[in-house]
Amino acid sequence: MAKLPGRKRGRALSRLAVAAVAAALVGTSASAAVADAPAPAPMKNLHSKLAQAAPKAGAGAHAKTRATAGARAQTATPVFGLFGVERSSGFLYQYTLDGRGGLDERMFVTANWDLFKAASPVDNNDDGDRDGMWAWDNAGNLYFNSATENRTVGGGWNIYNKILSPGNLGGGTAYDVLARDKSGVLWLYLGYDNGKVDPRVKIGAGWGAYTEISGKGDLTGDGKADIVARDSSGVLWLYEGTGNYKAPFAPRVKIGAGWNAYNALVSTGDVDLDGRADMIARGTDGTLWLYKGTGNASAPFAPREQIGFGYNTYSWMF
Repeated sequence: MAKLPGRKRGRALSRLAVAAVAAALVGTSASAAVADAPAPAPMKNLHSKLAQAAPKAGAGAHAKTRATAGARAQTATPVFGLFGVERSSGFLYQYTLDGRGGLDERMFVTANWDLFKAASPVDNNDDGDRDGMWAWDNAGNLYFNSATENRTVGGGWNIYNKILSPGNLGGGTAYDVLARDKSGVLWLYLGYDNGKVDPRVKIGAGWGAYTEISGKGDLTGDGKADIVARDSSGVLWLYEGTGNYKAPFAPRVKIGAGWNAYNALVSTGDVDLDGRADMIARGTDGTLWLYKGTGNASAPFAPREQIGFGYNTYSWMF
């Protein structure tokens, strides 16, 4: 078994250390693969050929020109891969894309991620690639990291029980932050590429009805970031983005029932490199499923495809 770096237990990370952890994630490459067993694994030989017309992920690789009315469109579909925080160790692992609609073997990134509760990569320059990240720790601090910024956004974020950054929601130039408070009110923080945020704007109440809220990029083909939300009965709903920060979502549209079969819904952007945002779902048995995006608002996902197994080893994924 490969030896992993030791962990420092019994103390909280300093702000400097937390920023260093975030910087490790934003780096261009991960560490060598870790040979341990059992370990979650992607499915092999799942696809017989590369996705048609799938460009290599890179600057502008997935950019599309779309007409928009009154707001800057999110023209590039993000390509972020998958990260998981191992439940037993707190180690952070990365899965890059295999170019065939699935994931490569996992790579060890860094330790101490049991001190975080959520993270969300961003593509602020809109070229499809990860160029920064929000990270939310257990103490209620929100951080932002990029190649040029290591910023503590602020403390007190434990008034929220859900934080995510699905994309550019307000028609600006960077990814924004959604936060749901414990009474079920959803708030929008307009974000900037330096990690600063504007004062929050209230979206609305009643969001406590949802057990999952997820999104990363455009699901409907209009160039605006969307989200999905699952209610307690297992129905999944689509909220189309409007590009208007005062009312960032159109009324919800029902996608379908039966989504309580999953204990995690993770949006990482484009997985099969077809230029459309997809979604990953983890079954209660640890099986990993890919829902490919269609770009169709009335049916945003194609039928699921199994892409891995054993993923219940992770306490959370992003």
